[in-house]
Amino acid sequence: MNAAEFSSIEDAPQSSDLQLIEKLSEDLTEMNFTYEAVSELLGEDAKSAFDRDQIVPALRVIEQQAADTVLGCVFRLFQLGQTEEAAMLNKAFPRLKLDGLLKLGLIEPWAAGFRATVALTLHSSDADGELWVAHDLGAHQRPGVLRTDHVLGIGQASLTLAQITIRSKVDTALDLGTGCGIQLFHLLGHCRHVTATDLSTRALAFTRFNLLLNHKVLQIDPRNLDERVTLLQGSLFEPVAGQQFDLIASNPPFVITPRKKAERQKDRFTYRDGGMAGDRLVSTLISQAPEYLRPGASMQMLSNWEIHLLEDGTIEPWNRRVESWFPQDLDVWVIEREQTSPSLYAETWLRDASQTEDSSSYASAYNAYLDDFDSRGVGAVGFGLVYFRKPANGRATLRRFEQITHPIEQPVAPTLQRDIAMNDELAAAGEDFKNWHLEVADDVTEERHQRPGAEHPGVILLRQGAGLRRTELLDTAQAGFASASDGELSVSQLVVALDSLISEGDHEFADKLYEAISRLLRHGLFRKV
Repeated sequence: MNAAEFSSIEDAPQSSDLQLIEKLSEDLTEMNFTYEAVSELLGEDAKSAFDRDQIVPALRVIEQQAADTVLGCVFRLFQLGQTEEAAMLNKAFPRLKLDGLLKLGLIEPWAAGFRATVALTLHSSDADGELWVAHDLGAHQRPGVLRTDHVLGIGQASLTLAQITIRSKVDTALDLGTGCGIQLFHLLGHCRHVTATDLSTRALAFTRFNLLLNHKVLQIDPRNLDERVTLLQGSLFEPVAGQQFDLIASNPPFVITPRKKAERQKDRFTYRDGGMAGDRLVSTLISQAPEYLRPGASMQMLSNWEIHLLEDGTIEPWNRRVESWFPQDLDVWVIEREQTSPSLYAETWLRDASQTEDSSSYASAYNAYLDDFDSRGVGAVGFGLVYFRKPANGRATLRRFEQITHPIEQPVAPTLQRDIAMNDELAAAGEDFKNWHLEVADDVTEERHQRPGAEHPGVILLRQGAGLRRTELLDTAQAGFASASDGELSVSQLVVALDSLISEGDHEFADKLYEAISRLLRHGLFRKV
């Protein structure tokens, strides 16, 4: 299917009539349907509750203060799932009118009025302006178990991937598993052409509608969409066989889901379930991806992984299996952000699809999760951020697997980009880095702890205030180097001076200090002058 063929998918916004979409855009602009205006309308408390998927406070505010306003009507319709009368809809959309809303598939008759068939959410991309993003209504907006071909809105995972994706200018990019198009919108800010794929034709229909609705902000020609965007339906890399890209971003359907005998694809929640057992979808995606990366190109994605029990009943190191997924000729950086138990994992995803609402099947579905995990000896499930790159020169120099569970600065992509660039620079410099002149990064502070009356501190820490917000434990030599790093003397000059002062005959003193300095450079606590 080409992009135009996604314009008339059943039960999705219709995007074949550009004039109607343009009228919708003009009406939304005129009513000031923006993040700032909505936030002001709701107030801090109701807005915070709404961000937690609690709509009652927002509904109370609108009913008490803005029941007859156009902005209140539209927010109540498209974000709170409430019914509106024809007269109010004609007032809110003076160009599009009720008939246009129906033709676009955005509303349907319900009770004595009309209700939304989609949600319209406000989102800021890398483009210069806000976007209106259509997606399926969530369970908090429309109670009941989600449809299996549900098109997800702007969730935390979507935002996380957007915040970790490195935004270098590139020629071509792939958004694998685009959903309603969130990553695509961000990629258009720094990529000449983006290919967006999804298993779901409904998702691609939403994506096409969103592209056309926001074409001015995204700076794309609505009558020549293929110039900037290609939409393709299919699983994993199948739709782009034989192609290569400068960047791949993916929020894949990585949720670990129990498999059933004789299950059908239409019975899966396609936005989260890739149809493979355990975490095999993620390992398969990683094994296939290098074929679709040009030399020097990278992929950023989100992932779950299983952490298995050892024979003695303890849990294996989280990265043991994950490391085995990546060939040695790739640069790799994986950060585990959290771990959860099998039972909590099951509860999270049963709640996500509102399966908790159906008490008759909840226990059965819960047991299916636990049986599935037991069958593979799973003791925990990890979630994290994945970056890997096909080195331009064929020589990999980065292989980092670390656990960072504390809050980090967002977006974190600039920090990742800086640290990867420093890793490359150190690899290229070799021993010559000893001639560099360094200083402590601006966001770094030193912290010392000592017992009352002690002559010297027992613990010396360097704390990073931005980025990944690392804390590094220093020994006396490393602390001395940090204190003296003001850019005046080279690395080797400082190491030689410290060696003569405090090495106490340790023949490995300089090598160990050079290794520590290299690590602190890679982590962004030092920088070149």
